[in-house]
Amino acid sequence: MDYRNIYFIGIGGIGMSAIARYYNFKGYKVSGYDRTPSELTHELESEGIEIHYEDNTGFIPKDVEGTLVIYTPAIPHDMGELVYVQEHGYRTVKRSRMLGEISEGQSCLAVAGTHGKTTTSTLLAHIFTSDGTGCSAFLGGISKNYGTNLLTSHNPVIVAEADEFDRSFLQLHPEIAVITSMDADHLDIYSDICHLHEAFKAFASQVSGSVIIKKGLEITAEDTAARILTYSYNDTSADFHAENISCDSCGYFTFDLVWPGGVVEKCRCGIPGWVNAENSIAASAVALTYGLDPENVREALASFSGVRRRFDIHVNTPGCSYIDDYAHHPKEIATAISSMRDIFPGRRLTAVFQPHLYTRTRDFADEFAEALSNVDKLIMLDIYPAREVPIPGVTSEIIFDKVAAPSKVLMKKEELMDYLENEPVDTLITFGAGNIDRFIEPIAEMLRKRIESGQR
Repeated sequence: MDYRNIYFIGIGGIGMSAIARYYNFKGYKVSGYDRTPSELTHELESEGIEIHYEDNTGFIPKDVEGTLVIYTPAIPHDMGELVYVQEHGYRTVKRSRMLGEISEGQSCLAVAGTHGKTTTSTLLAHIFTSDGTGCSAFLGGISKNYGTNLLTSHNPVIVAEADEFDRSFLQLHPEIAVITSMDADHLDIYSDICHLHEAFKAFASQVSGSVIIKKGLEITAEDTAARILTYSYNDTSADFHAENISCDSCGYFTFDLVWPGGVVEKCRCGIPGWVNAENSIAASAVALTYGLDPENVREALASFSGVRRRFDIHVNTPGCSYIDDYAHHPKEIATAISSMRDIFPGRRLTAVFQPHLYTRTRDFADEFAEALSNVDKLIMLDIYPAREVPIPGVTSEIIFDKVAAPSKVLMKKEELMDYLENEPVDTLITFGAGNIDRFIEPIAEMLRKRIESGQR
């Protein structure tokens, strides 16, 4: 590219920050705006990236021809800086288009799905890195193995999380893709599940080599010219599946991975829960299809440390355990609760949930209530609006009122820590994609002190 400056509007987002890190690594002058400081923006600043937190066009580089502006669709269309660059001749590109341009001319391995894609793509990137083959990876979460959402390599392989929001994944043309799920979500974009499925089929049609789908998803040869393979946790009719499955007392799964090339015996996923065993099969399917050595794949699965905020264990003792999870869709929440019950059988489960988006709360209130009814106690917080304006009549209460858990309480997030100070905790999980992450360390620290003093 003939640019000297790369300017980001919404630089603190997980996807935007990975691209910012990529161009900073490549030697460009990178700077940008975000609405509020966060741990991620502080990390970017420590890496030499200049960030400001006010809508102020004075921070935009004045060299119009030498500046590329990348923006996230989460930014309001009338935001001052965005309007300025559009009116003053800067080249402006959506984040998804930029990721498509970066991947052009390289082998793109993409992970799509309404849930499961962050853990699966991070694990896939770890397999390639651990194997020594290497890849550049743009991840939707912070890898705990590497402490970043960007991996770089001179090997021309890109691992990309293919995001269905705003149809962003249609900017990618992968060599190999995996589709983990196609559940209803982002109905503010798609209006109904039929249009969502059409978008996933369009994504599959852009795959040149192999598309690997979770067994049962409705992707057929009519939808893509790519070879279709299937994977499953335990459906033995799938091309990639697990057999001889066992689970230890801490929730770690060991299994034999059956694939078209044979059997990889005694695979063990380095993070607990059956859902992560399934994610490891999906990631392994891509790696094996690409041609990586099966023994290296097995070793990489065992050394995987997970992703921050994806079934992330912070405290784990026989009498007090705390896990945080980014889950913000009913299916994700139901899956996480199921995993919690498997790992901690017979223990009392308390969940803290911060709904994300007014539209998602409205569209899935019944499904959220059904999933959350499977905990022993629910602590429900107000909706985190993100990019949305309030919708009359849509509050956390439309979920809360339908929850049939034995105990439940509704509160503002500012009240949470004081409430938990006096709340007995056996197993606790926090859910949400908003700013509930600000409570993770305070909760963990409170529980550690409680354990040290002999309390629960």
